[in-house]
Amino acid sequence: MKLVYHDRFLGHRQRDEDHPERPERLIAIRDRLQAEKLWTDVLEPQPAAAEDILRIHHANYIKTLGRMGEGVWDRDTYVRPETLEIATLAAGAGVLAAETAWTGRETAWALVRPPGHHATAASAMGFCYLNSLAIAAARHVALGRGRVAIVDVDVHHGNGTQEAFYDNPDVLVISAHESPLFPGTGTTDETGMGTGAGLNINVPLPYGSGDATYRNFMGMIVEPALRRWRPSIVLVSFGTDIHYLDPLAGLTLSSQGCVELAARIESLAAELCDGRVAYFLEGGYHLDSLSEIIAAAVGRASGRKVKLKFTDVKDTAGTAAGVIDFVADRIEQGILVPA
Repeated sequence: MKLVYHDRFLGHRQRDEDHPERPERLIAIRDRLQAEKLWTDVLEPQPAAAEDILRIHHANYIKTLGRMGEGVWDRDTYVRPETLEIATLAAGAGVLAAETAWTGRETAWALVRPPGHHATAASAMGFCYLNSLAIAAARHVALGRGRVAIVDVDVHHGNGTQEAFYDNPDVLVISAHESPLFPGTGTTDETGMGTGAGLNINVPLPYGSGDATYRNFMGMIVEPALRRWRPSIVLVSFGTDIHYLDPLAGLTLSSQGCVELAARIESLAAELCDGRVAYFLEGGYHLDSLSEIIAAAVGRASGRKVKLKFTDVKDTAGTAAGVIDFVADRIEQGILVPA
């Protein structure tokens, strides 16, 4: 187990001090990991290389972001003079996490901010500037290392990641997310195009979905899809904003439910790709649940148990049987993840 982190990530600020995507998110994670004696094997990243960034983002966008200075990009996303520098370092952390998972055949966590999965080729949005996971995935493919599977469990649909690989035959993208919710994308009929047809899987979930629903998502969708795909590495956009205490959304996973997601993904990676899995921190805005989930997930992967406080299970029956059955049937039929 390796952690990838840099104190420079704490220098990134949105417009207002009380913005939900604030430095205290990483401070809470770091403090909890230190308290649990899990702040070990911490790697310090370097900025992502320009050639890696430009596989995903347009050069003109990068130039615009760097020259902007300070101002509002959109209502959710503020730019400061240091924004591009810190986002480039976050992307470098993602590259290092994926590289570490690949070479070490182990789990790695990129504990970064700003997050990345909403950033598109030509625009920042949704607190995101550079798509760190997409940059790492594209680099992996460019190096000839085989297929990539991306699993996005942030509460918001990763529209930037979907866009990046929508016609790519080497990358499978699976996203479960609350719907309707920002950014408004991620319907079941967005399945890829061209040589990427059938390799983009969206599972839009209704308000209130929680532990039972996500167990079905893993068992009926993620596990059969990845077993058919046989990836060489699994990259995970991990947002704890799926937790019932998160202030920005309406899903209801418990802390244990979130940790179970990570455990099942790691079990799949052990089965399919020698344990090569890298997690990229995305959302999660309730500091106590955020920090305990990350600590427990890191602890579990390291053979250590972390006591959890926020364990109420609010979804025991599964709230999205229709959409999960629909997507699972399309996988079974070979419409999604075609042979």
